[in-house]
Amino acid sequence: MIRKGSSVGPFIYFFFAFVLGVYFTFAALQGSYGMFRRVQIDAEIASLTAERNSLQAEARKMANLTHRLSDDFLDLDLLDERAREVLGTVRPDEIVIR
Repeated sequence: MIRKGSSVGPFIYFFFAFVLGVYFTFAALQGSYGMFRRVQIDAEIASLTAERNSLQAEARKMANLTHRLSDDFLDLDLLDERAREVLGTVRPDEIVIR
C-alpha cells in the first residue's frame, strides 16, 4: 500500500488558520484599538464633555458676576450682597434664619 498524501498537512494548515483567527478576534476585542477600548474611550469622552460643559457654565457665571461688579457697570444690589456675605453683617431691619 502506497499513500499518496499525508494527513498532517491539512491539519497543520487549519490549525494555523484557527490560531490566526483566534489571535485577530482577541485583538479586535481586547487590543489597544479593540471594541472594549472603544467603549471605554466613548464613556471617557462623555464624562469629560459633561465636565467641560459644567466648567463653561461656571465660567460664564463668573464672567457675568465680574461684569456686574466692574467699574463700567456696577450692580449695587450685588455689591451689597457680596459685601454683607464677606463681612458677615446684616441690616437692622432684617431677620436672620439659621
